[in-house]
Order: sequence, then structure tokens, then C-alpha cells
Amino acid sequence: MYMKKYETEENVLVAVCDKKIVGKTFREGELVLKLDESFYKGDEATDDEIKHALCCATVANVSGEKSIACAVDCGVIDPDTIIYISGIPHAQMVQIWQEY
Repeated sequence: MYMKKYETEENVLVAVCDKKIVGKTFREGELVLKLDESFYKGDEATDDEIKHALCCATVANVSGEKSIACAVDCGVIDPDTIIYISGIPHAQMVQIWQEY
């Protein structure tokens, strides 16, 4: 799997994608899933590295069977929120923090 992090002062976005589908585009009806290498193709990462990064992320985009399985396994993606475009699973996560 590939993982790429984008960090700002307030947010950490993590993009995770299965290696075999990065760079491809999938279409189903009106839906388009474009897995641009410039966005998703970071470093190759292990399951544990991806789970750690996802647990620390404020935003995540996750595509592909292995990548989605990691995200579900560590609890950042609810299986009910996964969409499938031409059979490819995809999910997004936004972590909302509240200060009291």
C-alpha cells in the first residue's frame, strides 16, 4: 500500500491506496474515483504504519481492499460508510475535535 501525509498547522490528511490501483480511474454511473499518483503515491507502508497514521489523522482518503481493511481494523472507518465504484472500495474520514 502507498501512504502519503499532508500536514498543516491544524490538520493531518492521510491518503492511503492499494498499490495495484494507484494511478487509475474508475467510473460507475455519475461517480468517478480518480486515484492520482500525485495525491496517493507516497511511501510504501506496512499495515501497522498505516493504522498509526490513520489514528493520528484529522482527515483521510482511503481506497482499495487492503487499505480499507486497515482503516476499518483500526476503527477510523465505519464499514457502513464505504462506497464502491466499479467494485473498488473508497471511504473518507474527518475527525472533529471539540475544545471545552
